[in-house]
Amino acid sequence: MSINERPLKSNEWVTQKLHLKLKSGELSPGDKLPSVVDLAAEYSVGRSTIREALSALKAQGLLDIRQGGGTYVKTPPEAPAFAQEAWLDRADSLLQLLEVRKVLETGCAGLAAKHRNGNDLAALNNTLLEMEQQLDDEHFSEQADVLLHEQIARATQNPMLIELMKSLSERLHASMRDTRSLWFYAERHSASQLLEEHRSIVSAIAQRDEALASSLMGRHLAKVEHVLRDKTGIR
Repeated sequence: MSINERPLKSNEWVTQKLHLKLKSGELSPGDKLPSVVDLAAEYSVGRSTIREALSALKAQGLLDIRQGGGTYVKTPPEAPAFAQEAWLDRADSLLQLLEVRKVLETGCAGLAAKHRNGNDLAALNNTLLEMEQQLDDEHFSEQADVLLHEQIARATQNPMLIELMKSLSERLHASMRDTRSLWFYAERHSASQLLEEHRSIVSAIAQRDEALASSLMGRHLAKVEHVLRDKTGIR
């Protein structure tokens, strides 16, 4: 069996089914989708599978998920945001910031594993829990993503590293907003998959595994850089 013939995962299958409904016009712009509970029953899958499928379609600009207000069909975008000229103008600066983050945050992750205390772990796990509970809230996810990376820096117990991360805070918010949108669109990654990467990093920090924490952080940032370079053609 070739890679292209591999069986679809449940969330990919649901995504495909919903996408066909959108493409055929069975679901039109402005229509409200059934609730997560109803969709889970309709497709005989778990609620988390439905959330992953909805997140993937949202990342493609096809759905509008309103926290507490339901999910609605959007007018398909003419082109993905990462292909627009204004976005491309920012690609170079995003790559430069990613290079800084790779140097800074891989080191922070390793030192956090070495120096973290109980309060640091409690803060990190609390942010992970909030991220899990608010998977469909894009604005919250972005804020929590930045917070988690800042908390990892705090866990190093190094005031200079903490200040460096704080100084990058505003740029981190902007870059994560762009790169998360690009990543989800290009790789069809869901918010839950991104959450699992963060969980793995925090787990390595909890285990005081400096090498693994640093490696997982580097791998996490390298994925973003790879997609960014691939979709913009920048080398």
